[in-house]
Amino acid sequence: MYNPRSRYNRNACCPCNSPDPLARQESVMYAAGMFAFEIVHESVSSAARVGKFSTPHGVVDTPAFMPVGTCGTIKGVTRDHIVASGSQMILANTYHLLLRPGPEVVAALGGVHNLMAWDGPILTDSGGYQVFSLAKLRKVDEDGVTFASHIDGATVVLTPERAVRVQELLGADVIMQLDECPPHDAARDVIAGAVRRSAAWARRCAAAKSRDDQALFAIQQGGLHADLRAASAEAIVQLDLPGYAVGGLSVGEGHEAMIAVLDAVDGQFPRSKPRYLMGVGEPADILAAVTRGIDLFDCVLPTRNGRNAFAYTFSGPLRMRNACHTGDRSPLEESCPCLTCRHYSRGALRHLFLAGEMLGPILLSIHNITFFARFMAAIRAAIAAGQFASKARQWLGQMNPCRAGRQST
Repeated sequence: MYNPRSRYNRNACCPCNSPDPLARQESVMYAAGMFAFEIVHESVSSAARVGKFSTPHGVVDTPAFMPVGTCGTIKGVTRDHIVASGSQMILANTYHLLLRPGPEVVAALGGVHNLMAWDGPILTDSGGYQVFSLAKLRKVDEDGVTFASHIDGATVVLTPERAVRVQELLGADVIMQLDECPPHDAARDVIAGAVRRSAAWARRCAAAKSRDDQALFAIQQGGLHADLRAASAEAIVQLDLPGYAVGGLSVGEGHEAMIAVLDAVDGQFPRSKPRYLMGVGEPADILAAVTRGIDLFDCVLPTRNGRNAFAYTFSGPLRMRNACHTGDRSPLEESCPCLTCRHYSRGALRHLFLAGEMLGPILLSIHNITFFARFMAAIRAAIAAGQFASKARQWLGQMNPCRAGRQST
């Protein structure tokens, strides 16, 4: 098993309760083929770090948040909006692209970068989570999973080898192994079976991969069981892949249970490789995960919540259908450079939502994506300046004052 260093006292890694001396600037580097990951700053009081993840389509500054383009598009926004937001890497959903329009069609169109009109880095998941959350009549065995499409009921077989083949046709920079993602409250023997099966599938994905311009990440499972999480990490770290993901969280287990799992991550995965926490996007969760050494995040919250009149700001969330915004001429956030904040008032946005105009969800999605890019940039700057602990405490107090005093960040 990976032998972690002891750089800090784990009992003092909470940015709410401990000082954060100036971040160390020791460079830690991993490079393989067309990919590299360099740690350029580290906190000395926690596992938080600033890195540069180099891919064939550019460099990603970490910690980073990836907006999600489920069907090959980030809902309601254009490529230019994403560029202007400051986002550096985005995600596309293999399950949905497998079913429609199909990986062969995407390849014929020049790959997922051309499909999404995005020339920066892209990550595709394997489709495993969607199979287990959306698919009907699924059947799992050692070979893979057979499921009925949620679109037309057609039978689809997805094996580790096919998951890799589909993602090679899509052509993303980072591809994910096929894994089994059981519910967090499943019986222990069910979760143990998913850990064993996912590790075996990771080995098969690694053997099937043929493109040198793609990096395969393996996924840790194990639910909320510390021993199963440790066994899962040990099995996939042996594959010596370019990066590792923590899966099976943000599925209803709650913040404190998530943190209990993440407390072990820094000692379970190599320091020199990027760590990706799948499907997590609440600001408080991101702060807690960054404290524990996570580098990459993705979530649908910026656009999903934007479509539902929910705006993220550094002063806390705004619900734009509320009557208090009726005559408000101020922007969502004075310091935000996004198109929405530069041209539209809170009162105008409330009107758009009440009138059912499609522009309202678009404008809030643009703002929310920009917020998350700005939030991650602020996190990186705070780590580099040795101020992450105090800044995290400040942000929690501003964004969620009711929880700030007891938040396990």
